[in-house]
Amino acid sequence: MRVDFYQLTSDPAEQVLPLIAQRTLAAGERLLVVSGDSAQLARAGDALWTRLPDSFLANGHAADPHAARQPIVLSSTPDPVNGARFMALADGVWREGAFDRVFYLFPPGRIDDARGCWRMLGTREGVERRYWRQEQGKWKEGP
Repeated sequence: MRVDFYQLTSDPAEQVLPLIAQRTLAAGERLLVVSGDSAQLARAGDALWTRLPDSFLANGHAADPHAARQPIVLSSTPDPVNGARFMALADGVWREGAFDRVFYLFPPGRIDDARGCWRMLGTREGVERRYWRQEQGKWKEGP
């Protein structure tokens, strides 16, 4: 499993998610977006439809009747009803699940949680960790 840690310093998660979702779909994958904050999920859903000027990213909620058909599903739990193998944790809270790739987005207020998660995942076999930070509006990989 690959886990990408995204430290959000300029943009909230719901503004970053469309870029992640667009790349996920371009790779032929489906995405599960998880947050315990229903208002954040609503904002994320809106951003997926409208954030990128040249496209909209179809999405639905896990409780919707046709959620299994959606390329992107918004949920409060890490249950991929759409068969997603990629998961974005939008609220900065780590959740376990059987995914090939996880995007762990966290704001500055959750830096200690992210550090603890980084250390915990470092003890697991088969986990590749990467860290991303925002610099002048661009994402840079690094320590």
